[in-house]
Amino acid sequence: MFTNLAGRFWKAAPAQLRRWMTRRLHTTFTISAAAIITNERGEVLLLEHVLRSSVSGWGVPGGFIKKGEQPEIALRREIMEETGLELSDVRIFSCRTIYRHVEIIMVAKGRGEASIKSREITDLGWYPIDEMPREMSPDQKSLVKNVLERTV
Repeated sequence: MFTNLAGRFWKAAPAQLRRWMTRRLHTTFTISAAAIITNERGEVLLLEHVLRSSVSGWGVPGGFIKKGEQPEIALRREIMEETGLELSDVRIFSCRTIYRHVEIIMVAKGRGEASIKSREITDLGWYPIDEMPREMSPDQKSLVKNVLERTV
């Protein structure tokens, strides 16, 4: 009986109220855009990031999406801010959740010279798939390999 009453209330409530309640009652997530960026030699760009939570800061580049920002725009902004690199052929590859975080994974080609442009980055480099940093997390290595195997 209660669920019927609740259902009728929900359907009768104005859309604005339903949207407000949904956003307040659901668990919130953080959302980021990350990319496997390759160069003309097929090497992948990896960054050593100060804020990465794992033991090793090495991983694929990316960052948080700002309110109202589209994933590709966020990715291009983050890469430019952190490395000065321009991107071409940007495509969404997949999306995954990690606890309370949603990560939109893309593939792209890097254009230009990558260099450290942010205090968040301590090192960067272009790596062949079989020579990624030894201390890089197995999850990040697996992500790179899986994406490159499916897109090449």
